Amino acid sequence: MRSDELDEWLPDPLVRTRHSRRAAASPERLWHAARDVGLSETGTLGRLVRWRIPGVPEQQTFRGLLAEYPFVVLSEGERFSVSGLCGRIWTLHRDYPRLSGAREFAAWDRPGTVRVLFAHWVEPEPASGSVIVSEARVQPTDRSAALRLRSLWIVMQAFERLIGAEPLSVAVRRAERQ
Repeated sequence: MRSDELDEWLPDPLVRTRHSRRAAASPERLWHAARDVGLSETGTLGRLVRWRIPGVPEQQTFRGLLAEYPFVVLSEGERFSVSGLCGRIWTLHRDYPRLSGAREFAAWDRPGTVRVLFAHWVEPEPASGSVIVSEARVQPTDRSAALRLRSLWIVMQAFERLIGAEPLSVAVRRAERQ
């Protein structure tokens, strides 16, 4: 998986975040560790996710979260996973449609909404062992959604920088202990 491969799903997002962490562990061990990171292990991010998506159990893994409604798995492989969701992410309601799969995500164009993509992958890193990468992209469907997304992003941007890599750090520590 490479970041440019995500262009197939969302080529020109209004918002893009990217985090990575290096690990002194094999790519396979790091990916295995990352798949088991739970919301409860990440502190702030875990609480934020559970507040934003009511009903998510505290012990839910990020892997499980991104594979169930309101998300849909778009693509998976040996050491990568890409998930998406669509809807009005700026509301306090669980305002997300139930998507049937990758085709419906790709075709989504309901006015006043966004498409959100979450991608995670592990790459070999000759100097250290491996690197885990997390990239998120958000693309509005129209001008109205773009204005709402920009307003939301002004508030969220500072927090995202602080908490966006929490699961990656947990995965690295776990993989290096194994």
